[in-house]
Amino acid sequence: MDELLAIMARLRDPADGCGWDLAQNFASVAPFTLEEAYEVADAIERGDLDDLREELGDLLFQVVFHARMAEEQGAFDFAAVAHGIAAKLVRRHPHVFGGERLADAAARARRWEELKDAEKAAKAARAGAAGSPGVMDDVPLALPALARAAKLGRRAARIGFDWPDASGARDKVAEELAELDAARAEGSRAAIEHELGDLLMAVTSLARHLDVDPEAALRAANGRFVSRFRHVEARARASGASDVATLESYWQEAKAGERPKG
Repeated sequence: MDELLAIMARLRDPADGCGWDLAQNFASVAPFTLEEAYEVADAIERGDLDDLREELGDLLFQVVFHARMAEEQGAFDFAAVAHGIAAKLVRRHPHVFGGERLADAAARARRWEELKDAEKAAKAARAGAAGSPGVMDDVPLALPALARAAKLGRRAARIGFDWPDASGARDKVAEELAELDAARAEGSRAAIEHELGDLLMAVTSLARHLDVDPEAALRAANGRFVSRFRHVEARARASGASDVATLESYWQEAKAGERPKG
């Protein structure tokens, strides 16, 4: 870790550092940080541990980069980042580090959220914010829309604004789909976009009730689509077929046996 921090300091050295690294700021580095996080997720999904090791290093470098820029401004350094997360983990695990007894996983999850809420309230008080912080206040705008929708739904559920079970969430999907059909009949593009957004939001709610991460599910579906389409492409190239019915039959070939068992 010391070696990595020293390398980062050298890269940002005003006298003989790297011109590209010196030209960066928090905003310009942020897209690379997001990209590296996605590459970590991709390595995990592919089960490639060698690649995961490398991608975790790339992601760690992003943390070091941001910390170095903050240190140059006199705000904080990497040690403060590490100490901060260590303290937070201890604080949020009183059943591990504080001797507090919690009955089960559900109780631990509730306690975790209570502690997070207390931290948010304390942070708002330090900032002089008026009133109690809302449950949606710190859900990042920069999250992918699907992931953010899922998180907003989880936050709403914390105060009881939720369907009691998956059946209610499934009915909501059907309701939003009917409203989308009505918007299509109306022919208003704005209405179609509005109702399609509501439908996607309802799907994330159904995913939560089914204990499925919608972002992960969609990434996996993307992978299946690419795999199936490559099969269709190869078969079409070999046969010369281009009609929809034949291409669909190739698609079904690729799909056959793909559904998980159990």
